[in-house]
Amino acid sequence: MNGIGALLHPRSVAVIGASADAGKMTGRPVGYLQKYGFDGEIWPVNPRTDSIAGLRCFPDIASLPGAPDAAIVLLGPERAEAAVRDLAAKGCQAAIVLASGYGEANETGGRRQEALKEAAGTMRLLGPNTIGLVNLTDGMMLSATGALEVGNLAAGRISVVSQSGGILGSLLSRAADRGIGFAKLVSTGNEADIDSSEMITHLLEDGATDVIAVYMEGLRRPEVFKQAARRAAELGKPIVVYKVGRSESGARAATSHTGALAGADRVYDALFRQCGVIRAESFTDLLDIPAALASGRRMAGNRVAILTSTGGAGTLLADNCGLAGIEVPAPDMATTRRLAALLNEDPGAIGRNPVDVTLAGLRPDLFRGAIDALLESPGYDAVVVVIGSSALATPDIVAGAIVECQARSGKPVLAYVSPHAPHLVRLLNSQGIPAFATPESCATVLRALHRPTVPAAPQAVAENPSVLASLPPGNLNEAESKALFARFGMPVTREHVAADARAATAAAHELAGEVVLKVLSRAIAHKSDIGGVRVGLAAGEVPDACATMLHRLQQAGAPTPEGFLVQERVRGGVEMILGFHRDPQLGPVILLGSGGVAAELFQDTALRLLPIARGDAEAMVEELKAARLLRGYRGAPAADVPALVDAVMAFATMAGTAGERLLEAEINPLFVLPEGQGVRAVDGLVVLR
Repeated sequence: MNGIGALLHPRSVAVIGASADAGKMTGRPVGYLQKYGFDGEIWPVNPRTDSIAGLRCFPDIASLPGAPDAAIVLLGPERAEAAVRDLAAKGCQAAIVLASGYGEANETGGRRQEALKEAAGTMRLLGPNTIGLVNLTDGMMLSATGALEVGNLAAGRISVVSQSGGILGSLLSRAADRGIGFAKLVSTGNEADIDSSEMITHLLEDGATDVIAVYMEGLRRPEVFKQAARRAAELGKPIVVYKVGRSESGARAATSHTGALAGADRVYDALFRQCGVIRAESFTDLLDIPAALASGRRMAGNRVAILTSTGGAGTLLADNCGLAGIEVPAPDMATTRRLAALLNEDPGAIGRNPVDVTLAGLRPDLFRGAIDALLESPGYDAVVVVIGSSALATPDIVAGAIVECQARSGKPVLAYVSPHAPHLVRLLNSQGIPAFATPESCATVLRALHRPTVPAAPQAVAENPSVLASLPPGNLNEAESKALFARFGMPVTREHVAADARAATAAAHELAGEVVLKVLSRAIAHKSDIGGVRVGLAAGEVPDACATMLHRLQQAGAPTPEGFLVQERVRGGVEMILGFHRDPQLGPVILLGSGGVAAELFQDTALRLLPIARGDAEAMVEELKAARLLRGYRGAPAADVPALVDAVMAFATMAGTAGERLLEAEINPLFVLPEGQGVRAVDGLVVLR
């Protein structure tokens, strides 16, 4: 048994600093172990008493009768380190440290946390600054959370990993009130050793766990989390994450547009999307979505039938489904006839969705027949039963009818309890029917029940930093940047570097037709902001344009440029931005979005973490509002989307090959030309370490 296994399934538990006063926080763990039926050895350690709760109490760790499988340390930080060292010396496999005042506090606390980890040696450590863990499957509690005072906590198929101890207690109490059961709940706290990603990995292999709910503040090891998410997809065990810290105010300032757009929270969004992780948009979702997924039922499509005995509530639910992108289609003719016969109504009056049975009365046989008809219809992938006030008098009959019908179908069946009736929500959940008190929750859950298959993990590109060996550190100028892009197969504009106005004029004559003139400078990232770009010039206009540009740069206090760039003018394409950004927490990120000078204004972007597969690049295109422009909008020709996807993949290959030396890269705009004409990188920026 490994260290985490010893924490979750110990045969012996030492409680260091246990109190004989059950009313104190330090008196709770022994009481909870006894209350919930732990059948292993419990060894309290307290030098000031001989017994606690009828158990022999030991004066110190050295006096224990053997090496405990697990220990919970209830001492303050000034004494916890010594206790951890003594436990490790005794041969304990894993310990939980509840005390705060470590890395979350200040630099001194950070050093104290490092010393705690060092004292643990090879012994595994949960915490510090944790409330511990709860194993409801086996009735084993290594926690001091007051939520365990509730009693009658149901065991279920959902496990929770939380970086906050308070949230663990909050979920326990909320679930108990709603009749939802848990398997294991673990608070990882400061994660000096065991982090949330490792705990998720372990719980995925737990036979009692079908869904994992995660309260996340950040990831210390993103790669381990990615591997866990892939394993979850293989096992068919969904991961639902509520990630706090949505503000982009802390996003790293960057030289390019990409850095400004790729806020850390949006990168987490991209990570979850790539890995098939469901993001809970609200704290309520962190309980609602896992509760529905724990049933093991999934929607094969996106169509839902609503059966209601109260018309207004059915309309309310249908509206929320529509807002969530869930279809609420009318029943097919065969289902309509079946419902009409059941309700003794004309088919013309019953062929609607929601299906309203208010006038027929809440008769069990009618209720069962209507649910069966909707579940058996090929036109629906799930059924939501709206329960009105009339059901309050006969809750068992309503619940029994839904449970009976669900047993005859593999489709999801949900209940929306319209009146305020917590007892009815609890009754339905306890009998395996996901029940919700708001229409918004129902719609959110339905969307989570219809999830696309997670694509296979893409192959990482082998790093070869030597491709950048000849390039200087810092910002490359546009010509240098685009030469790097071209090396990896990204089409760029025809262009010439000119040292002065005379050379620029000659270059314009060689390109023929209208040209674009730009200043060439490693020190100027956004040339158009200070008049460093002129579009649509004839060769004869180039000398004056060069002089005007140099004058404007001088007025703006900008450095003297290295020269000019003269390039062909590209017309008739959709302007996109393609960028690379190295997120300080999660690593390398690719960005695709609406481009041009208004890129930051429109904020129409999609992100993915490297490495990416072609399916990721295609999905990025479809996520954009600009996808409508690319497909041809209001008579405009469709753009060359396959060539855009090729460019995204080439860009990603470049970023992966370049390795850590590449800090940022950007093509803006990337012109996507009409079908069959490819793409052109019109401007570019690269920043090297």
